Amino acid sequence: MDGQVKAAVIYYSATGITYQMAQAAVEAAGEAGAEVRLRKVRELAPDEAIRSNSGWQAHRLETQDVEEAQPDDLSWADVVIMGSPTRYGMVAAQLKQFIDTTGPLWAQGALANKVYTGFTSTATLHGGQEATLLSLYTVFYHWGGIVVTPGYTDPSQFVAGNPYGASHTSNNGENPPDHVALGATALTAKRAVQMGMALKKGLAG
Repeated sequence: MDGQVKAAVIYYSATGITYQMAQAAVEAAGEAGAEVRLRKVRELAPDEAIRSNSGWQAHRLETQDVEEAQPDDLSWADVVIMGSPTRYGMVAAQLKQFIDTTGPLWAQGALANKVYTGFTSTATLHGGQEATLLSLYTVFYHWGGIVVTPGYTDPSQFVAGNPYGASHTSNNGENPPDHVALGATALTAKRAVQMGMALKKGLAG
């Protein structure tokens, strides 16, 4: 068994807010010692809707070289970090559609005994941040995964304030993630990798 932990950061982002958080997760997971894959999920919105929003169109061009997530990314990973903007207190349809393709892996038990965590962003204050993370974690429970959250394990979390996972309020996309949100995302990813290392070592023993 390869000793290095493998971490997949899988996200959806329309205008780039969640993408910036995904990048912070990638950096922190790598610094914690993981081999990391960054993957975006497939866009479902029609081209005319994307073109109608300059930020959405610009972000699609900015991330055109980011590989799209495949079920294999889940089977490859020991640690899975998922991110999505909030849609009515749930993850975006694009991420849910990817999740809905995982039935064969789930049936094989290939998604169990991995570490999972998440991050999210909302347009308005609160806006369903905790509900989105908790609904995402329900998926991980069905998979037999081990959910790791930032909790209040670092003094910075008393500023960030969300023990369920990293979150950010973008004011309808006007405010990019600040050092608090990016720090919470990094802490979330770091803890997931650390717990993934401990789990992998324990299973190998």
